[in-house]
Amino acid sequence: MVHTPPSRPFTVGLTGGIGSGKSAAADLFVTHGASLVDTDAIAHALTAAGGAAMPAIRTQFGDAIIAADGSLDRAAMRAHVFARDEARQQLEAILHPMIRDESARQCAAARGSYVILAVPLLIESGSYRSRCDRICVVDCPPELQVARVRSRSGLEEAQIRTIMAAQASRGQRLAAADDIIDNSGSLEHLRLQVAALHARYASLAARPPG
Repeated sequence: MVHTPPSRPFTVGLTGGIGSGKSAAADLFVTHGASLVDTDAIAHALTAAGGAAMPAIRTQFGDAIIAADGSLDRAAMRAHVFARDEARQQLEAILHPMIRDESARQCAAARGSYVILAVPLLIESGSYRSRCDRICVVDCPPELQVARVRSRSGLEEAQIRTIMAAQASRGQRLAAADDIIDNSGSLEHLRLQVAALHARYASLAARPPG
């Protein structure tokens, strides 16, 4: 008997600009039974004390960006890479292959009704888009993005807008979306939209292949 390898699970790429509310939306999908694969969480694990990426990061950038506990000093690294494109590219060359490999492993192992693959830079990265059956964009006005990030992180508006400028534009994200979540309103409004999309995704995931 010939055994064919199992196909990958139905995968929804979830993305949005900084401060759009991707994490809140992702958590709501999980409450409905989706599996979550979060590339931000993977990146944090890789750069924690003892994380798999830390030896290469220390070799590339030195001890100045290593915190006292051996993890990545995120503030020091952020300041370093945003001032130097070459440094950002060097960091990405270390982290991105590791994140892609680990996210693929987690997607393949997922046991939910479908997978939410949360990728902040999904629109910018063709390799992730090719792994998704649908792309869902969490959207809100830029001024609301800035206000949310300031309230949670304490970053100055100029820093936040620099981060936003390095990401895909709002128009680019919306143009690439199969589905859009408007997260400019209340939490209840967000819940209702996620519930409706969950029903659609669960139905699509349940269809036989072919």
